[in-house]
Amino acid sequence: MAGAHGPRELAEERAIGLCFEDVPFAVLMATPEDIVDLAYGFAFTEGIAGADDIESVTTEDTPEGVRVNIIRADGAQRRLPRARAIESRSGCGVCGTSRLRDAMRDLPRLPDGGAVTRSAILRALAGLETGQVLGQRTRATHAAAFADQAGNIMLIREDVGRHNALDKLAGALARAGLDAGAGFIVITSRCSFEMVEKTARIGAPVLVAISAPTSLAIERAELAGLTLVALARPDGYQIFAGSERINADEP
Repeated sequence: MAGAHGPRELAEERAIGLCFEDVPFAVLMATPEDIVDLAYGFAFTEGIAGADDIESVTTEDTPEGVRVNIIRADGAQRRLPRARAIESRSGCGVCGTSRLRDAMRDLPRLPDGGAVTRSAILRALAGLETGQVLGQRTRATHAAAFADQAGNIMLIREDVGRHNALDKLAGALARAGLDAGAGFIVITSRCSFEMVEKTARIGAPVLVAISAPTSLAIERAELAGLTLVALARPDGYQIFAGSERINADEP
């Protein structure tokens, strides 16, 4: 696409149809990269299957979009909670849920520990900025990254949808066998309650967001024992929950 200053690369957005054992479950509008990570992460954060429960993931490119079939191991509990009645949008994590009680689910309680320092948070923010390859080219995607406790970015995933980016990161962490409890997650998007819930299910004790959280996000973070840092910028941040994990003594 040509603009006032020359051509611009556009972010791709396609329909991604997720099936479990060939049974259609949800359609996500997503960037068609790292689709296998997305499948693993969606199954994990939705409580459908753990990484060890997934036997295989296959993808098929069709004129309508990408069909993804997730096969769970025979011993896995094959349940499909929170069935989707319509397709999901790229920006909504609970679109299509048919019952109010399905929007609010039980959360794991994160263990104590996993403290990080101010310098680690600032280092992760800087690494997130430089690591957004697709975002730098298109200015149209969100990113979710995992940093170790020193703030070094270990993994980063991007998507037009913030929930998709975090699910892709969850899947990448699981497939790489990395311990989410040994670091923290940084996101470029606003911090809705679903971003908090997904982080808690991933097992990361700290979530850092560059935008403000919602009131429900703070409530869910406190319930899960998650440290929530938001409005994070190079010149500072605000702690909304779990301040005990942030080293306040560091200058």
